[in-house]
Amino acid sequence: MPDKKEDIRIGVFLCHCGSNIAGYLDMEELEEFSRKLPHVTFVLRNLYTCSEGGINEIKKAIEEQNLNRVVVASCTPRTHEPLFRSSCGEAGLNPYLFEMVNIRDQCSWVHMKEQEAGTTKAKDLIRMGVAKAALLEPQEPIMSEVQRRALVLGGGIAGMTASLALANRGYEVVLIEKEESLGGMLNNLNKLSPTMTDAGALADEKIKAVTGHVNITVFTKAKVTEVRGFIGKYNVDIETESGVTTIDIGVIVVSTGGRAFVPEGLYGYDGKRVVTQLEMEKLLKDGLDTDIKNVVMIQCVGSRNEERPYCSRICCQTAVKNAMLIREQNPDSKVSILYRDMQMYGVENEEMFRDSKAKGVRYINYDPANPPQVEFDKVRVYHPLFGRDMDLPVDLVVLSTPVVSQEGAEEISQLLRVPIDENGFFLEGHVKLKPLDFATDGIFLCGSARFPANIRETVAQGLGAASRASIPLAKGSIVVEPIISVLADEDACRGCGLCVALCPYGALEVRTTEKGRKVHVIDVACKGCGVCAATCYQHALSINSFTDNQIEAQLEAFLD
Repeated sequence: MPDKKEDIRIGVFLCHCGSNIAGYLDMEELEEFSRKLPHVTFVLRNLYTCSEGGINEIKKAIEEQNLNRVVVASCTPRTHEPLFRSSCGEAGLNPYLFEMVNIRDQCSWVHMKEQEAGTTKAKDLIRMGVAKAALLEPQEPIMSEVQRRALVLGGGIAGMTASLALANRGYEVVLIEKEESLGGMLNNLNKLSPTMTDAGALADEKIKAVTGHVNITVFTKAKVTEVRGFIGKYNVDIETESGVTTIDIGVIVVSTGGRAFVPEGLYGYDGKRVVTQLEMEKLLKDGLDTDIKNVVMIQCVGSRNEERPYCSRICCQTAVKNAMLIREQNPDSKVSILYRDMQMYGVENEEMFRDSKAKGVRYINYDPANPPQVEFDKVRVYHPLFGRDMDLPVDLVVLSTPVVSQEGAEEISQLLRVPIDENGFFLEGHVKLKPLDFATDGIFLCGSARFPANIRETVAQGLGAASRASIPLAKGSIVVEPIISVLADEDACRGCGLCVALCPYGALEVRTTEKGRKVHVIDVACKGCGVCAATCYQHALSINSFTDNQIEAQLEAFLD
């Protein structure tokens, strides 16, 4: 940081973002306002600051105008801050002497019909950003080595796919499966839509490849009981029938899958005359009884309700597939599917849906407020087109139930300190930007552990998670942003441990030092969320680039 305030030279770059910002804010007024702010020596407006031309303008200004601070007023830092930081670094400026102001999401988008008020708010945000930028200090990235070994939790198709992908790249893989054998739900399926591939053959092929791979160590009837450490340096306890094994791990892939909901108490379910689609798979695999002539399938049993508001997505595909297989095994049978909405996303699934109609599968829409009634030898349903109740003769009722979260998901969530959603599925870091990553670095996600997925999606996600996990493994080390918690005042720390208990990433620990009990920050694990600094009643902890004096400067600038 320059020794004197007069040495601070700030460049402000205002982005039009096409018309996203410029269409609703007065950009000329913002430019004139920015030129008058303290320490601002250069201001430039760009149509798209994130474009190649806009990036080159930033680099050029840093060199020609001798800028030692950069402020970009544009869109969200969630997507573009890394780009602008790296651009500053390429121009010779420490990347952390950069500040981003979000005048799109916070001004133009929320005040589209209030140009004057939106522009005034943008001025406030730019003034605050400049005030903070003047107090920014250079930071250095944190380096840490990575143990080139991956842990995969769950031996279903997702876990086996991820394991093989990593092992084929030359990395050691430890695969943990709680059941006696690999394969997961794939072992219980008959055919896989829309290609009608034999599920058992696929499972056998994958299991043989996994168990025979030199780089994969498989533990069955096992579970993880303790996880310590952080990305690159996890230390994991694995409990098996023969005892506990401790292994050093670099990255972790969660592929624990889901399970089929058992509809106890719904539609007379008994597992014999009224079965689930999963039980139907076994009936078809063993060969359907030729006496079964009338089959009625009921969709959305146990889902899309108050208890489970989500759509499981794959139930409709499964019902259509099994309906066609029933007609194939018993050509004289009649199959009716009672549905609320048919979710047949994808070209091939739509074709399978149309093909099923051509082959005689009947579809009847029902209102959830007036659901079908299952009686001894018939199913009564109100037909909206006929405007009356219909009695469908039935030999077998098949209930399409949702995939629900795996048992033990909450326990794994607590072990790894990763979140689950309200339905018990694991929650990714960002649905678009990080769909296969957790917010915690070094832990990845795939398959129905994330949300119900069909076989193609599961395989794709397994490959994707392996690809993401390969990045730190390939590099052998990781670079962590230094925007982390620091013990700014060691003497003030009482070693109370409150911050340790509240840290969502396990990045703090209390150590005994010459000065007594003091908190220690595990810099590689810290995500800079600020919970610890906000909690510390002694103000011993601080966050790099979000120090008390920087935030106070922003508040003073706003109130000025």
